[in-house]
Amino acid sequence: MLSGSDLPAPALPSPAPLPGRGELLRVWLGVGMQSFGGGAVTLTLIRRLVVQRRAWMTDAEFVRDWALCQVAPGINLLGLTVLIGRRLGGAWGIALALAGLLLPSVAVTVAITAAYLHWEHNPLVRHAVQGIVPGAVGLGLLTAGQMALPLLAAARREGRSMPALAVALLAGGAILAAVGQVPTLAILCGAGLIGALCHWGHDRRRAARGRVRR
Repeated sequence: MLSGSDLPAPALPSPAPLPGRGELLRVWLGVGMQSFGGGAVTLTLIRRLVVQRRAWMTDAEFVRDWALCQVAPGINLLGLTVLIGRRLGGAWGIALALAGLLLPSVAVTVAITAAYLHWEHNPLVRHAVQGIVPGAVGLGLLTAGQMALPLLAAARREGRSMPALAVALLAGGAILAAVGQVPTLAILCGAGLIGALCHWGHDRRRAARGRVRR
């Protein structure tokens, strides 16, 4: 009979191969050409592409990169594009990702703006725009929920109190931004400080329990 140490280790899934330059440009051109509806829609497209379809990143890696973009100045989506492009192709990856994302969207936006200025008083066009906005908000809520799930799962693995902390930070940040008009940077820095202190205390208590058991 085989003992536990003799059993073969479970095979880990091999990471998806990194794309070539042509594929990288083609993929980001597709994102740029579908980025209708604002930042929430673009974020949804990027996450669906690099995490779900291509498996170039894990959920945890995507959330971590997005969190880094939140505390950096500038346009968050462009920062995320730079981080992902660098991960996938270095300096060339950054250039191709930015070009693919920006060129189609700029061209399409200019064309749509010109058409809208011509047809903006048409009732059908006005009602269509009013219908697009809720759809874009719904996509943003979906992406936010999908990004929150790996955070809650990681917190659950760290201990019973950690999921409650994660939910409190999620809810507290939303309330402070919506009701208190607190600046975004202050919310992020405060959440980071609270998270660091709580995890530090949690690690100390766990280490103390380990010493007591020995």
